[in-house]
Amino acid sequence: MAAGEHNGPMPGDASDAQRDGGAAPVGLSRVVPGKATPRGAYPHVKVVGDLVWVSGTSSRRADDSFAGVDVAADGSVHLDIREQTRAVIDNIADILGSVGCDLTDLVQVTSYLVDMGDFAGYNEVYAEYFDHTGPTRTTVAVRELPHPHLLIEIQAVAHRRTGRG
Repeated sequence: MAAGEHNGPMPGDASDAQRDGGAAPVGLSRVVPGKATPRGAYPHVKVVGDLVWVSGTSSRRADDSFAGVDVAADGSVHLDIREQTRAVIDNIADILGSVGCDLTDLVQVTSYLVDMGDFAGYNEVYAEYFDHTGPTRTTVAVRELPHPHLLIEIQAVAHRRTGRG
């Protein structure tokens, strides 16, 4: 098994096989190499059967910098919702790719925006990736995200098609 993967039951989990008396693993949990390390004890992605859950994902890069953030020489900060949204969706695509899926496999996304004033820019970029045949979506405003430079975070659920991964 590759570093960052956990294949088997997580504390508190019970698989169908375990409920039926067997001892099969619950699924695959993975921290994806080359992506920003999660800031807690959770994976980027978890697969159970044909369902795939992607943890809340931001524009943070593996080097802990952020897409969509420009810090000027005078210390002023410019945050770009369009660039951050694009980076978040691209990060989700990479995470899905690590388990044999892609953005077309998404069935539901939940987006968290720090400022609903950014909704139009976020929605514009979102429409570059998805149309009315894409995943269902909920967008909510939150007071803050784990870093002051973050404007958006998205979590997602996908359905892995037969023969993938």
